[in-house]
Amino acid sequence: MSSLGELRTIAREAKRKRGQRSATDRRRDYPDNKAGYLFLAPWLIGLLVFTIGPMIASGYLSFTDYNLLQPPAFTGFDNFVQMFNDARLWNSFKVTVIYVFVGVPLQLALALGIALLLDRGMRGLSFYRSVFYLPSLMGGSVAIAILWRQVFGKEGLVNAVLGVFSIEGPGWIAHPDYALGTLIILNVWTFGSPMIIFLAGLRQIPEMYYEAAKMDGAGKMRRFGSITIPLLTPIIFFNLVLQIIFAFQSFTQAYIVSGGTGGPSDSTMFFTLYLYKEAFTQLNMGYASAMAWFLLVVIAALTAFNFWLSKFWVFYDD
Repeated sequence: MSSLGELRTIAREAKRKRGQRSATDRRRDYPDNKAGYLFLAPWLIGLLVFTIGPMIASGYLSFTDYNLLQPPAFTGFDNFVQMFNDARLWNSFKVTVIYVFVGVPLQLALALGIALLLDRGMRGLSFYRSVFYLPSLMGGSVAIAILWRQVFGKEGLVNAVLGVFSIEGPGWIAHPDYALGTLIILNVWTFGSPMIIFLAGLRQIPEMYYEAAKMDGAGKMRRFGSITIPLLTPIIFFNLVLQIIFAFQSFTQAYIVSGGTGGPSDSTMFFTLYLYKEAFTQLNMGYASAMAWFLLVVIAALTAFNFWLSKFWVFYDD
């Protein structure tokens, strides 16, 4: 019992001493983070004002009838019900899905092919790397979209080349069967960003794996399929997720090439372009907000599916 009493006395004394610790000791244990928060303030303000705030406002407006001229009128789920009966919306979604699932694999395949060529240690690597990356810097710009109209126009560069072989080409961007294809080619052409990431990934593969494979008699294709691709799958997965998200958000190319109409015959009417027209041409801001949330859910669901699927094909060299 005396031992228990002594322990209690020691505990009370330690507690009293902790309460008497100086402010300097407390500041040393709990450093002042005001400077850190001050440096973070611009980013935090930007996050609240330009990201979280608009998302909250958009979420509210998606349940309203709002035309920018009158106060929002709450309508419940009417906008979402209207979406299921909007044939033009589903056509724009189909066009976007085709653009994503055709353009992204072709873009990644070309990016990987160019990265493999550059990884061979050619002279002037920095120059070629910069040249191939340049389209990615300008691919989403208005200037490149205007240039694309000139390249694939009736009197454009493509038809001029075909004319050399006595082939009369159509007006590619004015034909509903070919217009979307020109935008897919534009997306494939902007392969620079994934190419740089692929090149970095290739540089991280240990050379000893290739040397061991050569000693076992493995050819180039066998080494590519059994070493390069498996060890590069995390990079492929990273590029795949990013490029799918970017492709679903594509807007400038379709807007400029089609003149803002999504034509011909809505063949280049991307989902984002239709959303823009509903919001700023028809002033259906409530309906456009519902469309934006629908697109967000689609991208989030597809991203989650890719992460789930990755456990079956992505290899991490642990």
